[in-house]
Amino acid sequence: MRRIEILAYPDVQLLDVSGPLQVFASANDFMLQAGEPAAYEVVVVAASTRIRTSAGLVLETAALSPLEAEIDTLIVPGGRGVNAACEQAELVDWVVGRSRGARRTASVCSGAFLLATTGLLDGRRAVTHWGRCAEFARRFPAVRLEPDPIFIRDGNVWTSAGVTAGIDLALSFVEADLGRRMALAVARQLVVFLKRPGGQAQFSQTLKLQDGDERFDKLHGWMLDNLGGDLSLTRLAERANMSPRSFSRHYRDATGRTPARAVEEIRIEAARRMLEQGLAVNQAARRCGFGSEETMRRGFLRALGTNPRDYRERF
Repeated sequence: MRRIEILAYPDVQLLDVSGPLQVFASANDFMLQAGEPAAYEVVVVAASTRIRTSAGLVLETAALSPLEAEIDTLIVPGGRGVNAACEQAELVDWVVGRSRGARRTASVCSGAFLLATTGLLDGRRAVTHWGRCAEFARRFPAVRLEPDPIFIRDGNVWTSAGVTAGIDLALSFVEADLGRRMALAVARQLVVFLKRPGGQAQFSQTLKLQDGDERFDKLHGWMLDNLGGDLSLTRLAERANMSPRSFSRHYRDATGRTPARAVEEIRIEAARRMLEQGLAVNQAARRCGFGSEETMRRGFLRALGTNPRDYRERF
């Protein structure tokens, strides 16, 4: 049985703790249902026995384990209390010591700040929540920060992006430990929309488009349902009940991009998901409305710096 310790501290982000915790608990449920012993012993540990999370929910926790005690995986969550945690020398020393005995050490969201404070990330590639990347880069110049991926592995240290990325990270651990079939079974049970690979962007282009005027929310939904159809400026303007010229101006004001740029971004994002799920490049190009593989290839090179075939092989 693999012992997993999830560190908690005052004002920790609740989902950073409970998301990975539930993934491992669900994997245990499947093992027991199959007549096998549980795969994980998961314990939430802290310097005190009761921890109030940033959401207000109070967790009852186990004491910090002795440094010499057996451990498989150490997970350090984030939250608005992480800066205060970084100032606690005893806690920082505990993370360093516990990490030495762990097969893998991981952070969720801004938990990377605590790992970086220990020096464990020096010289390593790492990621954290997109909203704190600039701050992280200033505070920890020795870390090779990458702002885009869902999660990153560098040696035996893993870091993950914001909040729900901790679920993706935990699913990747389950897949490594128990196989892809188990990871997919857990993802289905948790009704995870997509078991995302680590290199996928933590930004959703469709979600970013919704930052603007809500008048275009229905239009974006229609675009997603009709990726293989006519998404020309004229057709989009018709759906928005505007003239092409007026639509183009209002859309750019609302979203910060032209309609053509938005269409390409949405199509590329959809194509990435299809390629990650094993669809052939020519099929993804057709379903997403690129018209040809070459058109999709140029779009991928502009947006991602790689071509669809290499992207599919990687993920």
